[in-house]
Amino acid sequence: MTITLAEAERLLPAHELPEFRVQDPDFEARVRASFDAQAIMRTIGAVMTVCAPGICEIELPWSEMVTQQDGFYHGGIVGAVADSACGYACHTLMRPQTRVLTVEYKLNLMAPAVGRKLIARARVLRSGRTLSVAQCDVFGDRDGRPVFCAASQSTLIEVGEA
Repeated sequence: MTITLAEAERLLPAHELPEFRVQDPDFEARVRASFDAQAIMRTIGAVMTVCAPGICEIELPWSEMVTQQDGFYHGGIVGAVADSACGYACHTLMRPQTRVLTVEYKLNLMAPAVGRKLIARARVLRSGRTLSVAQCDVFGDRDGRPVFCAASQSTLIEVGEA
């Protein structure tokens, strides 16, 4: 799905949206094809709900398969979804025929990840020629209300075709 600037501002206030140059007019098709080819996201049932320049949102419906012993989303799953959201937010700004790989990421788990779905909302902080940096907030839900459960920051690298 392509979103408008107004919809992007709903995710991030305008004063927080950096100006980035889109290098690939077909970025959305490229990014979504890469996401669809990612076996881990397919296996856990994650869906990319937003793909816009410098922004990516991924949702993961609750399933016992992605929980730990107390019924919360497993921290490794939270990290995997945040990592993918950051990667694809950066990938939206990269050149055609390139791929994105994570160089490093940090995850702070703030509260148990609970609810019917997990939402990872990532945005690019810096888009460089080779390295980019993205930040992701992860939310669960309690009675339909968002619960902030994790924050992640990632450094990603643009690489040529395999």
